[in-house]
Amino acid sequence: MTGLACRIQDALRHQAPRGRDTERIGPFLATFTREIDNPYLNYAIPDEGGSASPADVGALVAAYRARDRKPRLEYIPSTAPEIEPVLLDAGFEIEGRLPLMTCVEAHVAIPGGIELVPPQSEEEFLGVAQVQWEAYGEPEPLPQRAIDGLRRTADNGGVVVLARDSKTGEPAGGGLCVAPHDGVTELTSIGVRKAFRRRGIAAAMAGWLAQAALDRGLSVFLMAMGADKARIYSRAGFVEHGEVLHISV
Repeated sequence: MTGLACRIQDALRHQAPRGRDTERIGPFLATFTREIDNPYLNYAIPDEGGSASPADVGALVAAYRARDRKPRLEYIPSTAPEIEPVLLDAGFEIEGRLPLMTCVEAHVAIPGGIELVPPQSEEEFLGVAQVQWEAYGEPEPLPQRAIDGLRRTADNGGVVVLARDSKTGEPAGGGLCVAPHDGVTELTSIGVRKAFRRRGIAAAMAGWLAQAALDRGLSVFLMAMGADKARIYSRAGFVEHGEVLHISV
């Protein structure tokens, strides 16, 4: 368990409750999104170095069942190594072990015909939100809260990027680094519209965002959704620094 891993885990715990209900259950911080049952928006995080009893795990499962949510956790297992065996004994199954990646020297290679800009106007923030909504297959219509959330991220010290066609101004991609906690920020929500994919835009945005965070003196990390995504981010200067466990009933 490294100091950086603990700082990242602490940043994840700080970020997760935003916009969600929370409940402390034994060594777990459980988070619940009221109107959305998406499992990636409803999960628990254990304390660093924590241990759990079967009763703690049972209470955690019951809390999620009571809200019609899947009992689920996302965390860095090296920060709480005693938790995973107890979860497995209680019937949890591993969804995946995502590469945890960090960056100390960003690589930015912007494809021809594309420009990367920090959004300033309402139209530019709308462009980022539209790209992300489309890229992640979210249902229509795009809510105003998605646009407002991007602006809050920028206003609170995070970084937002819009990739667009340099001639037409058409939005092509978007992503962000969340508002930092204790000098740590997560790079997340990278999305590229279908018509602009396979041009290196995702890697370019990741490098651009990482460089912006590093220029502010921040430590930047991300969770890659599998080996293919990890290869994209490695082109932006990210290297593996452990794993994030997704585990659920």
